[in-house]
Amino acid sequence: MTTTTLAVLVPLLPFLGAIAGLLLGRTAPGFVRPLAVLPTLTALALAVVVAVRQGGGRAVDAATELTPTGSVPIELALDVDGFAALTAVLVGVVATCVQIYSTGYLRDDPRYPSYAALVSLFTSAMFLVVYSGDLMVLLVGWEVMGICSYFLVGHYWETPQARAASLKAFLVTKLGDVPFLIGLFAIAGETGSFRITHVLDAVANGGIEHPTLIALLLLAGVAGKSAQFPLHTWLPDAMAGPTPVSALIHAATMVAAGVYFVARLLPLFAASRAAMTVLAVMAAVTMAGSALAALAQDDIKRVLAYSTIGQLGYMTGALAVGERGAAVFHLLSHGAFKALLFLAAGVIIHAAGTNSLAAMSRMSHLRDRVPDAYWTMTVALLALAAIPPFSGFFSKEAVLGAAEHVVTGHNGQVPAAAGWIVLLAGLVTSLLTAAYATRLWLLAFRGHGTEAPDHGRQPLTMTVVLWVLAIPSLALGGLAFRVLPDWFDGHDLTPTLATSVLGTGVALVGGIVTYTTWRHTTAHAAGFPLGAVAAHPERDAGQIEAEAIASHEPAYGDIAYAPDPSDPGRLLLGPLHRHAAVGFHLDAVYTALFVRPVQSAAGLVRFLDREVVDTYVRGAGALPRWLGTAVRRAQTGNLQTYVSALLAGTVVLAVAVVLAATGA
Repeated sequence: MTTTTLAVLVPLLPFLGAIAGLLLGRTAPGFVRPLAVLPTLTALALAVVVAVRQGGGRAVDAATELTPTGSVPIELALDVDGFAALTAVLVGVVATCVQIYSTGYLRDDPRYPSYAALVSLFTSAMFLVVYSGDLMVLLVGWEVMGICSYFLVGHYWETPQARAASLKAFLVTKLGDVPFLIGLFAIAGETGSFRITHVLDAVANGGIEHPTLIALLLLAGVAGKSAQFPLHTWLPDAMAGPTPVSALIHAATMVAAGVYFVARLLPLFAASRAAMTVLAVMAAVTMAGSALAALAQDDIKRVLAYSTIGQLGYMTGALAVGERGAAVFHLLSHGAFKALLFLAAGVIIHAAGTNSLAAMSRMSHLRDRVPDAYWTMTVALLALAAIPPFSGFFSKEAVLGAAEHVVTGHNGQVPAAAGWIVLLAGLVTSLLTAAYATRLWLLAFRGHGTEAPDHGRQPLTMTVVLWVLAIPSLALGGLAFRVLPDWFDGHDLTPTLATSVLGTGVALVGGIVTYTTWRHTTAHAAGFPLGAVAAHPERDAGQIEAEAIASHEPAYGDIAYAPDPSDPGRLLLGPLHRHAAVGFHLDAVYTALFVRPVQSAAGLVRFLDREVVDTYVRGAGALPRWLGTAVRRAQTGNLQTYVSALLAGTVVLAVAVVLAATGA
């Protein structure tokens, strides 16, 4: 087969698997799991073949007109360069691991067939985004992922948290997609094409008249899809969905799509210095703010969610300094260790038996009960904290090194302010990332919470996947930075001495300070057993529950937990902790600025409709009804009454005629 044919099959196979899974889910349930795993696994194998054939050389470019439009054509186009080839492999690896893992994690779930089909459709849509060479076709995959996330996040629709989270994810991302769509139309209006290659040619030849406006419109969609400030608030709440879905969304689909889109069209964004500065500021605020929020969360999945937001900030920061190679390098590295983190968290939750016990303040003695999750999550957390020689160190240092090149004047095409913003925010975030990674490890595996019930060993399909993902989390960075430049524009990704020393130094400081603080708080918390009414026996359960709800301590369900007195995050953040725990009240701000005004306007419209419009409608119907009643009452059926009325009418007419004649 040709490379083009193989590339077409990559998104097609999971799509066909999704359709078959939906059709056979009830009639032939025995085929559901094979139809979930095998098409995705085959697509992964084909993606690897496509990547090997592409080899970082000339892009595979093929197109056929999808339908005549009469103006700007829409084409079924492929554009597979080094970025696309390797990103597709990442998508295939993570999706396959998630499907295999889900066969054990959701083995007793009655809605598993629809879940598996949606995951396959989700995967197919991301493959389409990665390989597509036409912006309109890319938009199809972009929007299909949005609707899949809505259904998958709301998988546990019986719970109000899942219903609210799925709706929030859909609406917030759609809020960004509206200007994104306008931006795509603006591109077509100025270039006369939706083809990515044609758009980039137009940028190179100065054919874009309004690059700043177009770039800012597109950035709105990217901020929504990739959970960047200020449209990031949907991602932590999306943790109400199944944990494998979280791994898929955070590691290889959905949130990765926005970063990948900017990488593909980076010359368009780079044509506007203002847009690059805006991108840098967005990345910096996202990085630092999400890291602070992660340090204050009690639920393990919310910590990882804010972590994803921050790591995506690193990627957008790399793009803001014009280095898409570093951005996609970190995308690949992050995809491996973040998928591992979420799936390991799923093992922990599975061992406890319910999402209600995902709060780290409740965890105890997990190291011996889930050794596979313990060791693999340790590897992933070291990669997240960017400790050498783990993969996250090399990819993050590529980002910081790119920012340093801008600061030192080696990249004059990007504003120096953008370089400084990304570099300083990146170093601060390195400190905070190591702090919350250390805190998560200490509370999850060395915590002193109440012992959760033991639900036995996890299925082999869950634990094997962890070790598979641990390999790239450990070894990808050291190998990739030597190989990837041939695939990524030829730019050097080798860590620089200055940023390596600074980045690793602040990461070690963050980890050591957090560990020291934990030892201090643990010593002072000795003798205070944790539980539903813990730490302060002089207060009743109602007081503790009220404080827990006010600080968003419970992750899922209606269980309220007392604050863990050994939590180092509370001491490190001090008064900032209560604000960071609720995402710095951004949801409350949105509620005040948008939700309540819309609800008030809707109430006003409803009042006007019922009390004003309906009043006129009812009045217009009342008059004919009254006339009809009067006429109906006149029809008595009595002949004498009719004759009397006729005579009376005749007399009246005669009198009227006489009076008229007399007056004349």
